[in-house]
Amino acid sequence: MYLAFLLVGWLAARKARRGGAVDLVLAGRAMPLWVATLTMTATWVDGGYLLGTAEGAYASGVARGLQGGVCFGLSLLLGGLFFARTLRRHEFTTLIDPFEARFGKRWAAVLFLPAVLGEVLWSGELLVAIGSTFGVLLDLPLAPAILVSAAVVTAYTIAGGMWSVAYTDAFQLGLVALGLAVALPFVLDAVGGLQAGLAAYAAARPERSLPLPPLSPRGDYWSAPAIVAWWDVSLMLVLGGIPWNCYIQRILSCRSPRTAQAHSLLAGLLTIALTLPPLLLGMAAWVYPWPEALRLRLDAQPAETLPLLLQFVTPPLVAVLGLSAIVGAVTSSYSASILSAAAMLAWNGGKRLLLPELTQAQTKLLIRAALALLSAVAVLLALKVQSVQALWFFTSDLVFVLLFPQLLAALFDPRANRAGSIAAFSVSLLLRLGGGEALFGLPPFIPYDEIFGAWLPGGAAAWTDAGTGASLFPFRALAAGAGVVLLPLVSRLTARWDPPRPLRALARM
Repeated sequence: MYLAFLLVGWLAARKARRGGAVDLVLAGRAMPLWVATLTMTATWVDGGYLLGTAEGAYASGVARGLQGGVCFGLSLLLGGLFFARTLRRHEFTTLIDPFEARFGKRWAAVLFLPAVLGEVLWSGELLVAIGSTFGVLLDLPLAPAILVSAAVVTAYTIAGGMWSVAYTDAFQLGLVALGLAVALPFVLDAVGGLQAGLAAYAAARPERSLPLPPLSPRGDYWSAPAIVAWWDVSLMLVLGGIPWNCYIQRILSCRSPRTAQAHSLLAGLLTIALTLPPLLLGMAAWVYPWPEALRLRLDAQPAETLPLLLQFVTPPLVAVLGLSAIVGAVTSSYSASILSAAAMLAWNGGKRLLLPELTQAQTKLLIRAALALLSAVAVLLALKVQSVQALWFFTSDLVFVLLFPQLLAALFDPRANRAGSIAAFSVSLLLRLGGGEALFGLPPFIPYDEIFGAWLPGGAAAWTDAGTGASLFPFRALAAGAGVVLLPLVSRLTARWDPPRPLRALARM
């Protein structure tokens, strides 16, 4: 399978060998609609998508299982409706370009940090997912699986850039569809068929069989804080899924603004549709009569739901095809993520900020060097699984809180200026950190529960996690919303001494 990845990537790399840096990073802005749709879908349908959907259905319920995939799909639909045409029409090169055009190089360099950090940490977490899957199904050590996977994907990405990534993505998405399609009938048959499995799941977990949270608290599971937390995370996934360069990069690779919009909409629909197979697998895992030892293992490590289903419920050949689905999903996202991070590092950090005199050939060399460097960093991070996972979630959180208001204003508010951007960024960051962050041992220093306790169902005490002491108040949405409001407001108040800049295309790569 990895040899097939290398072959497809090598064949596609021929398109980038004679072109300039834009061919390496953006496929010469000539990607056909079908290729753009498949590569975008493959990027979002990653290992976390497959493993997390099955895990959510098993451990928490249908609404939790559906949340990630459906919200990612809605993010693509929203991006296609409102963002894709504008970004492609200006012929930007990365997510950071509209920030530089509107707010200047130096402040764009600050906004560059959470964007690159998010991609690199996502790459590390993807390698962890693939290593863990190899470990469960093939009993291989984590380190060799991570090293081999990273080496193969980095090799074809360095060779052909976006062209290699896009065509291998299409191939890998086919593996995802094949693996899930072959495995699902065997698993459903093991629980008595689709209808019997769904009925047994609904009977055993009536509150957790709902596809959406109820409108009002219901039972012990859907308390008021739980309902609000579900919508808070969903908002983060939908809006926070837009300001990622791996998404913007595919928009900018399309042949026209119309193609860019169409590819985003089609990919969104495909992403939502592909949620169904892993969701059904996770529900079947709950119903399946596991031996006691495996049931205890699953309850302790629900992230292993899909690999254990493949290993113990399906025939060996089907299990290998299922493994191929997971590997295909993870490697497609990994190649997209490291190329995205390398493009921002080489173009915005290198060419635009530090080394404007670089030639086309030197820029291509810098991009390839950045690919190798960032892949090595992702491998090192992947060997520290717990910190990578926690950092990735925190960085995804920051991308939503800090970058979505900035992108919204940069593209659609002609009066937005740097002062407004700095104010919005600073206040949003303060409000987000005010809710605390267990990763850094940072306790909450803004008492959201007490401030808003009079308006919260159940009072302030109900909105504090009894185990961790963390606030259940949706302070992430509050922080992002503050940025959305403050940026245009401060921009207008400071327009006299900080005139707004027009949103114009930068020099081409």
